[in-house]
Amino acid sequence: MQYEAPNCARCPYKISDRICRTEEGKAPNFCPTRNMPECLEQSLKEFDDINGIREFARQASIQEADGYMNRGLGYAHVRAQKTRIEEIMEFAEKMGYKRLGIAFCIGLEKEASVVEKIFSNRGFDVISVVCKVGRTPKGLIGIDKDQQIDPTAEEAMCNPVLQAMVLNKEKSDFNVLIGLCVGHDSLFFKYAEAPCTVLAVKDRLLGHNPLAAIYNIDHYYRCLM
Repeated sequence: MQYEAPNCARCPYKISDRICRTEEGKAPNFCPTRNMPECLEQSLKEFDDINGIREFARQASIQEADGYMNRGLGYAHVRAQKTRIEEIMEFAEKMGYKRLGIAFCIGLEKEASVVEKIFSNRGFDVISVVCKVGRTPKGLIGIDKDQQIDPTAEEAMCNPVLQAMVLNKEKSDFNVLIGLCVGHDSLFFKYAEAPCTVLAVKDRLLGHNPLAAIYNIDHYYRCLM
């Protein structure tokens, strides 16, 4: 059989009939559950008590279930009951995290201000850092004036590396991202020492709801296909 790269997004079977959900389930030729047992074995070795991954994963799974009500009635009857920000705080409490770091985009400073108050009112010690921290000119990374948002003035670059370093130095237990740009968020993840999660991603056009384009793929956003 010719090798096919994993592509679970193209699985043709119903969720309930897939091998990743049931032992006797079906699997297409590109199924990593069926084709990559060595990766499964390697991944499971990470879930030990030495590095803390097992407890982190355990609490994340508990939080997943806690996000639903009516669980006692069976899967067909469950319904969501908690917002993302509630789940972030509950998970942090489950893990015993006291100090939360917020890395946010200056374009979402109002939202970040509200989130900081919510976290603080919940009893967390909160530190936050904006994307423009350091006020470093974009020219330092080779950006010409005509590549800036405003070509008529000097612009400060976003510095997610510095954002991460600030939160590292302040020894945050858990970092929450709010609206960092595509790529900037990637750099933050790379340099952050504490575990990270995302409260909101940036989508300037869709009010920070990027799935709106996906929900309308057959209509207003069919051009994406």
